Amino acid sequence: MTNVIETRGLVKRYGDLTAVDHVDIAVPQGTFFGLLGPNGAGKTTTLELIEGIREPDEGEALIFGEKVWPRNRALLPRIGVQLQASAFFERLTVAEQLRCFAELYAVPLTRIDRMIELVGLEDKRTVRTEDLSGGQKQRLSIACSLIHDPEIVFLDEPTAALDPQARRNLWDVLRAINAEGRTVVLTTHYMDEAEILCDQIAIIDRGKILTTDTPRNLITGLGAAYRILLSEGAVSEEEANRLPGVESASLDNGTLALTTHEPSPVLTALAERDALHGLQVTSATLEDVFLTLTGREYRA
Repeated sequence: MTNVIETRGLVKRYGDLTAVDHVDIAVPQGTFFGLLGPNGAGKTTTLELIEGIREPDEGEALIFGEKVWPRNRALLPRIGVQLQASAFFERLTVAEQLRCFAELYAVPLTRIDRMIELVGLEDKRTVRTEDLSGGQKQRLSIACSLIHDPEIVFLDEPTAALDPQARRNLWDVLRAINAEGRTVVLTTHYMDEAEILCDQIAIIDRGKILTTDTPRNLITGLGAAYRILLSEGAVSEEEANRLPGVESASLDNGTLALTTHEPSPVLTALAERDALHGLQVTSATLEDVFLTLTGREYRA
């Protein structure tokens, strides 16, 4: 597949701080790409370098094979950008906001209705932006970034501070954007979000890319054990430790937890003992990968 975004040895310094440290990224066309990292890892700065908002100190970023810096105005109609903090024109309705962006980009006004429908704001089209909820403002911000029908969309923490329902609704919007053939680049602190939405993920910390792969490969590569949880009394702790494939078994607060790297023989043995009622199986997640690579210490 053709790479529509590439960075080569990208570096950005602020005094003694190297915020982006020789970053190499390649994003194929049509990919939903996630950039994950702790606070201050360099995610937003990396996006701003790729978008052409900031000048790199070293290296280069390319979109569609063209350098983005010096500021490449020819690329602007082909990309859409949703920043961490969005500001709207005061006292304008949803439809009026989108009309302003449509006229700035000189696109047909018919795009307004299409965008309102895409982000699910049909019943809010005459509502002023200051009266929208947080989730509705985020959806409007995404609609503004899409009004000119860009081929690539950059989304910097679009679901930050949203409640679970608003987040899930926005996920549907993001899936629809990608399903239309657009390349989507996302930063987020929500590991479940990245695991569900992204085709490919890069994890960045202290300005360096630590790894890049699919969510499934990252999780599988961790090699973490499965945990099988049973209600107390399903089998005894002693018997559980003798089951084929079980590496350890412990009883805590009425739950028997079995650890194994090979769940199939364990589940077969439990089925033979009619001990599957209420059983739960948990495996490693992208959050486990993230914490293993970046550490568990608190980052302000």
